Amino acid sequence: MSTGEQAVRGWAAQMRKGLIELCVMATLKDGEAYGYQILQRLSRAEALTISESAVYPILARLAAEGMVKVRVGPSPSGPPRRYYKLTRAGEIRLAEMAGHWRQTRKAVDLFFDGE
Repeated sequence: MSTGEQAVRGWAAQMRKGLIELCVMATLKDGEAYGYQILQRLSRAEALTISESAVYPILARLAAEGMVKVRVGPSPSGPPRRYYKLTRAGEIRLAEMAGHWRQTRKAVDLFFDGE
């Protein structure tokens, strides 16, 4: 891999990293989901390539911050599932983050699309 390819991968990884929390929270905007469901929803955004090892620590941090509520429920097979749901504080944060993302995207698009 060339130095140029490494540089592109580096900044792309940083951009993805900054968007993962927003995407994780957005998967919960319509209601509760368990971890695997969240991963399935995130997998539809192939360009972000969000891994399980990135999602679960974010969910744990969001729970510790009071942004998501966690409950344990039975699973049809295997161990119990952990279900995640946005709290009111999480809904507010998601709205703020989404607004900021839209403003940022619009501002960056000006450079590519013109005014």
